[in-house]
Amino acid sequence: MPIAPHFTSILSKDWVINFTQCAPSGYLKYTDLCNILQLTAAAHSEIGGISFSDMQEFNQAWVLSRMRVEVDALPKWGDVVTVKTWINSLENSRSVRALEMYVNGKKIVGSETFWAVFNTEIRRPEGLALPFDHFQLYPDTRATKHGFSKINLNHEKEMVFEKTVFLSDLDIVNHVNNVKYLEWCLDHVDEKPILNQKIESFEMNFLKELSLKDNVVIHEILNGNTTTFSITKGDKTSFALQLNWK
Repeated sequence: MPIAPHFTSILSKDWVINFTQCAPSGYLKYTDLCNILQLTAAAHSEIGGISFSDMQEFNQAWVLSRMRVEVDALPKWGDVVTVKTWINSLENSRSVRALEMYVNGKKIVGSETFWAVFNTEIRRPEGLALPFDHFQLYPDTRATKHGFSKINLNHEKEMVFEKTVFLSDLDIVNHVNNVKYLEWCLDHVDEKPILNQKIESFEMNFLKELSLKDNVVIHEILNGNTTTFSITKGDKTSFALQLNWK
């Protein structure tokens, strides 16, 4: 699609929280929180002419490499949330995007995301083939108190689960959808602190893609107020998650 007439470098988009997105507590699931943030990023790229359909003309897609989410509160069923997004940096094959979620004008979530341009044919990163100079960048306007980082996995870990990748785990880029990794790990966390919104922040590193019928192992590392998960295929780490508790 061409650049939309109403394109702006900062986008605000409203979403209504529906019951399918909520946990038994009535509040938004952390996985659906990530989905809403990413759908807002996709909406901004669409009006800016760098969407999935635009990029597929060059066999390209945006894939998520790192994501940090800081949560003050979660919205509940029926809430109208406003998600605001802008780009901190965009060059060659990588981009850092900021996102914030508001309810009734109050910020409740901040997120910093790191995206890479991925060639879906050769399965490798490469430079963005589309023009992007029309995006104004905001390098000093951050959505989070802390930036994303490389998660430290150099601790004693315990295997908690083995899994095979199924068709339902895959997305349009034909690899495991990034929210699926989070879902797999949260299924092995005690439900009480999750339902009581005790997650202060969480961070995800997406390291190597997983494909249909891959066999993986999920490991857990407990360290004070932090719970870390890693997902490995063979001797290679594909994903790391760090949960920071209140």
